[in-house]
Amino acid sequence: MRDVPWSGTGSDGADTKALVVEGLDVSYGDAKVLFGVSLRVEEGQLVACVGRNGAGKTTLLRTIAGFLRPSAGRIRYGDVDLVGWKPYEIARLGIRYVQQDKRVFSDLTVRENLELASYATGDRNWDIVFHYFPKLKELLDRKGGYLSGGERQMLMIGRALLGNPKVLLIDEPTEGLAPSIVELLRDVFRELKKSSSVVIVEQNLPLVADVADKVYAVKEGRIAAEISDAQAIKGHAYEQYL
Repeated sequence: MRDVPWSGTGSDGADTKALVVEGLDVSYGDAKVLFGVSLRVEEGQLVACVGRNGAGKTTLLRTIAGFLRPSAGRIRYGDVDLVGWKPYEIARLGIRYVQQDKRVFSDLTVRENLELASYATGDRNWDIVFHYFPKLKELLDRKGGYLSGGERQMLMIGRALLGNPKVLLIDEPTEGLAPSIVELLRDVFRELKKSSSVVIVEQNLPLVADVADKVYAVKEGRIAAEISDAQAIKGHAYEQYL
């Protein structure tokens, strides 16, 4: 077990770091899913990974977060190689993963869900959560099982914000959500870039066009295109690679 503090800093103590994935190969048993995937996320960037279902986007996030171990390649955060680190160690370094399933502790209230996150991170100041998601303050005594899909997504992202994360990995954040919640998340993502780097896997291409600084098109386990030109992103140039 590594003695890693809840921090966005690595061993050199610097606050500014890039998340760099180099030549990543990942398999489930004999089935290879990712083939030589490389990407880079700078501080303050929102990077979107787009592609069809089964392209390998979720596998990429799960590997960065430490839930899967690659058969080849490196994942660097600053000067630290994360391959072989456990998920909780990566989270302690300041890289948080919000899964696609919108799963919260259904028998616990919103308050209790946040208290668990506070216990894990040592961060008991929920002001940042209520800043982005004021509705959660009204729902503190409601059990997770009675939350709507949008409310669960707010809670999941809210929990991930505790402990001053430096990188947020968010898988399909708007899937199945009402348009009003999608609009809220659009604003949240724009503001989150001021304090964190953000990587989203997202099928909502208009949202991607509005918030992304860089887009990686993922096709059949490979990076088909990397697009960082603002006008190309707004013009959905990545659609031709999907």
